[in-house]
Amino acid sequence: MLEPSGRPTPAAAATAPRKPRRLDPERLVRVLPIRWRILSIAVLNTAVVVILAGLIWNGANALSRAWDEVRQVRESDALLVLLEGESGRLQNLIHRYINEPSPQILAEILLVREAVLGTLRTRKPADPMFAGAMDGLAGVTERFIAGFGDLRTVQASINRTYEEEVLHPAKQMATLYATMEAIAGPHDAPIWAPLARSREAFTASVVAANAYYLSLATAAAAEASRGLETVENTIPLMAAIADTDRERETLDALGRRAAALRKGLATLSEQFSARTQLLRTAIDGNQAEMISTIDGLQKEMRRRENRAQASLERTLAATYRTVALVATSFLFAILIGAWVVTRSIRNPLRELMAAMHAIVAGQYGRVIRSTEERDEIGEMARAVEVFRENAIAKRQAENDLRAAKDNAETALAELREAQESLVDAEKLAALGSLVAGVAHEVNNPVGISLTVASSLERRCETFSQEIGAGPLKRSKLDEFVAATRDAARQLVGNLHRAGELIQSFKQVAVDRSHAEPREFDLAEATEQIAASVRPVLRKAQVVLHLEVPPGIVMESDPGSYGQVLTNLFLNAMSHAFPDGRPGTIDVMARPLGAGNVEITVEDDGVGMAEEVRRRAFEPFFTTRRGQGGTGLGLHIIHGLVTRSLGGRLSLESAPSHGTVFRMVLPRKLPRTADATVAEKATDASYG
Repeated sequence: MLEPSGRPTPAAAATAPRKPRRLDPERLVRVLPIRWRILSIAVLNTAVVVILAGLIWNGANALSRAWDEVRQVRESDALLVLLEGESGRLQNLIHRYINEPSPQILAEILLVREAVLGTLRTRKPADPMFAGAMDGLAGVTERFIAGFGDLRTVQASINRTYEEEVLHPAKQMATLYATMEAIAGPHDAPIWAPLARSREAFTASVVAANAYYLSLATAAAAEASRGLETVENTIPLMAAIADTDRERETLDALGRRAAALRKGLATLSEQFSARTQLLRTAIDGNQAEMISTIDGLQKEMRRRENRAQASLERTLAATYRTVALVATSFLFAILIGAWVVTRSIRNPLRELMAAMHAIVAGQYGRVIRSTEERDEIGEMARAVEVFRENAIAKRQAENDLRAAKDNAETALAELREAQESLVDAEKLAALGSLVAGVAHEVNNPVGISLTVASSLERRCETFSQEIGAGPLKRSKLDEFVAATRDAARQLVGNLHRAGELIQSFKQVAVDRSHAEPREFDLAEATEQIAASVRPVLRKAQVVLHLEVPPGIVMESDPGSYGQVLTNLFLNAMSHAFPDGRPGTIDVMARPLGAGNVEITVEDDGVGMAEEVRRRAFEPFFTTRRGQGGTGLGLHIIHGLVTRSLGGRLSLESAPSHGTVFRMVLPRKLPRTADATVAEKATDASYG
């Protein structure tokens, strides 16, 4: 027999036959609390860890000694690689300095030299193997740097020879050639032909000498010699046909300067040869000797590293075998104990989990086992039993809660309907104010036109009587024509004004009724909206200024744009200029990038406090509660800008400093399927 909850009654449980209990190691283990079972496994693991740690410690000491030897060998090898690289770098820097002397390269050469010598001095006591080789490497490095000093001396001599024995004679020869051209007489004189050939050979020789100095090209040196030979050969010819003593004196001086230039080139060539020999012996030779010494040391390092590596591997293998044997033995014992402890915990927990799943599935009649045990699982089983009883009570509570939820959803639907009604009322109030203002503005020109038409009708009757009374004077006719023309002009002007107002209101009304994107000029649309609200603003003594440049073409929703501006104007009239306070509203627009436009609506009204500004766009928030304010105006504006127009809206305000609304709108409204659905939802929400 079962209770209403599905559990067997106590009488049925007492009369049920009991199965004999067999000897089970799990039940023997369950005599201990779970914490003691887990602690026993932890104690066994700790013992294994301590034993293994001792074995690993002994092995680690041996490995550390072997590894220290390997590490020392590798550090020494890395040092040799570093020295080899630094010596190569030093050689490259010296070659660069010879080709292009500069203080920066010289400072870098000295820095690398000190780094190499400092490394050798500091490493010598730390590595006994390097003790004998360090002195040799240091000596090679010193000879290397000494050779660099000799190179600098030779290079200074080369530069001095080039300046004093090449450039200086060349400049003097150029001056002498200019003197010869000045005193040679007319250009058809016989001396001009050899003079031009000599001048051309001199120019080529100077260019070749400069090329030889910069690049050491032997072809350039040969070309410079040939040019000087041509110059020296042409001087006797020109001296033979010279007309004046001054020409012959100038040619004689030119010959001496040419000989000096030839001698300077020869000296420069000898110095270049000496520099090349010094580079080959003092720099490159010492570099090769250093590399050879380093290579020998590296081979010895390889042998030492191989011996140390073999010792390390032997030590590691012995340690691994010992640790693996001990770990395997203890692991087998731990697995047996863990298997017994795990089964003593897992099986009762699995039964409890099945009971929990049954309770969650609503099967409250499942029997909870292990409730009579004294361990932690027995306590959990008794707790599950309490949970089952609570679940039965919870089902009843859920039914009550579901009924309350249905009532709350009904109230929420009614609240949303009330919100939509308030939104529609807010929009109708704005539209009513707009219609009243336009009607008042249209009434003025229509009334004036009616008055002028009535006056014109009376004037026509009077003119007809004057015609029937007798001959008509020309002055009367001129007076009637002038009065008729003036009346017609007044009628046309006032009716044209009324037509413009009606057309503007008609365009605004059409845009708001269709709510579909179309192309429109931002300036024209803004002017139409302003024309429809100016009567209302003028009545409230609020002046509206527009600064919207023409030519900004929008492909958007003009109706939503017009509703945003209208609501902003009316909101400013109500809140920024309370109690009939006069003021000004400025509307400005400017392109923002290639695809956006920024529109600013700014007033000089009373402004907002910080708390009001932060909550301005919240629905139903208003500072004129009980005075006709619903708190939906700015909420509607924010929804139209961000949803229907796809833009952004921000607000800046401070007390007594007016209010600024900034809108950033896309010039082209996206027309995707999602955008269409969102727009329809917006229209449904905002009326």
